[in-house]
Amino acid sequence: MKKIAIPTNGEVLDAHFGRALAFTVFEIEGNEARKVEVLSATGLQHQHEGLASMFKRDGVNVLVCGGIGGGMINGLNAVGLEVVTGASGNVVDVANSYAKGNLVSTGSVCHEHEHEHH
Repeated sequence: MKKIAIPTNGEVLDAHFGRALAFTVFEIEGNEARKVEVLSATGLQHQHEGLASMFKRDGVNVLVCGGIGGGMINGLNAVGLEVVTGASGNVVDVANSYAKGNLVSTGSVCHEHEHEHH
């Protein structure tokens, strides 16, 4: 079983990973996604180590997001987390799309601003 986390703004995927205030966590079994919980990321915006630690502590394996910076991807990959980029829409729809194998990472990396210096 996999656990995925999606940056969330209400019921919609938050397009900017680093600014997300919450992450919706789903368990993936077979081709079904089941919502488990919402993790608060308040105070962890753009903090690679803090976010990575939160995800690992919660048993998350995969981050599904829209836009994310290269430094954050490297930080998450360094602790064994897979990152899928280029997703958008309702978080439940995104999770179900991932579970069914219909969501393919675009490899999209945000370059408009860098946060690795924090």
